[in-house]
Amino acid sequence: MVITEQIHQAVLKVPASAWNPAVEPDGEIRDGAWVAELAGDCLAGWTKGMRLIVRKERPHPGAQLRITDADGMRITCFATNTKDTAIARLELRHRQRARAEDRVRNARDTGLRNLPLHAAAQNRIWLEVVQIALDLLAWMPMLALTGRARRWEPKHLRLRLFSAAAQLVTTGRRRILRLARHWPWTDVITSAFERLRVLPNPG
Repeated sequence: MVITEQIHQAVLKVPASAWNPAVEPDGEIRDGAWVAELAGDCLAGWTKGMRLIVRKERPHPGAQLRITDADGMRITCFATNTKDTAIARLELRHRQRARAEDRVRNARDTGLRNLPLHAAAQNRIWLEVVQIALDLLAWMPMLALTGRARRWEPKHLRLRLFSAAAQLVTTGRRRILRLARHWPWTDVITSAFERLRVLPNPG
């Protein structure tokens, strides 16, 4: 907690001229985000060569600020021993790594948290099934969903989409999927089917 307070106080003392705009993967400036490198007493006792990078960013609408945030900005820090790299590039690399951590969390929520079977060969098959599910969960939001639904994680998808009650009816040589009208996310499901239907056939 002492270290956290030292870092927080160091962030508050960073002059305006020391903040550099954060960048996006395409090199464009990230709107409402800045990065700086901390030095001095807050690094006392750290391993030689470690760098402490801090980012401040305007929080998205509705986000609740934490006690460590300042001046209405969300403050985050990370440490690295990478040398001779601009701090904006280091922050971008760290932010992209966070997406990988999101995928790991999603994998745990999709069956990777435990190996349920006894034999190694059986669990290998289980892991392949989990990987297929993760691939589908990665592609489905991009191809079929829009808006906030594209950011839903496996738990939300299971609750709102995959557990929806439906009836498959065959009539006039057609198959019709009937969804419950009272289900709050029926429109999301029907819109997803429509988006998938109009995709070009790769064959």
